[in-house]
Amino acid sequence: MEIANNIIRHYLRNVYFITGTAYAGKSTTVRMLADRFDMICCGENYHSRVSDLIASPDAQPDICWLGNLTDWREFVLRSPEEYERWIYSTAREAAEFEIAELIALSGAGDKKVIADTNIPVDILREISAHHRVAVMLSPQSMSVDRFFDRSDPDKQFILDVIRSCDDPDAAMENYRRGLARINSKAHYDEYADSGFFTVVRQENGGDTREAVCEAIAQHFGL
Repeated sequence: MEIANNIIRHYLRNVYFITGTAYAGKSTTVRMLADRFDMICCGENYHSRVSDLIASPDAQPDICWLGNLTDWREFVLRSPEEYERWIYSTAREAAEFEIAELIALSGAGDKKVIADTNIPVDILREISAHHRVAVMLSPQSMSVDRFFDRSDPDKQFILDVIRSCDDPDAAMENYRRGLARINSKAHYDEYADSGFFTVVRQENGGDTREAVCEAIAQHFGL
């Protein structure tokens, strides 16, 4: 069964999306906007509560690959090319879970919903409107070199896995090459040329959280 995009757009009319590259400030901005405007906050990987339970190897092979891991060193030692492929394939598989979850949340009451999403931009064009999508970008050097600077558990877990490898330096170099491919100029340009409202994080070290939050809030009409 397929659901026409105009139907999905109708049911997502109270949902706002923030997407973009790593280390651009998406998660922080989503939390700030949710708190400020009393919105339902869907943080990073919010769909996994359901997808981890019901994903099928036939329909969602890349989501299921992660669930079948027996040694996380296999995750960090994949080739950079395979890591890149897996990341973007998983985002497409997860998009259906995200959309279903957002329809359920937005239909449960009167509150607006804001999502830190990995739904590809070509799908966002089909299911949402320009004023409900914002793209946040960071320079490749920031998204790769500072990937492990954050203290969130997922990234620290991956760092511990890398350190447990027989050759941690080689494992780290391999993983960073994968991050560089995921955040390559081609993928950056896909976001930058998407036609959506875009904010680019600067490398000047200043705290721009309030300014970015205000700019996106104005774009969303909140």
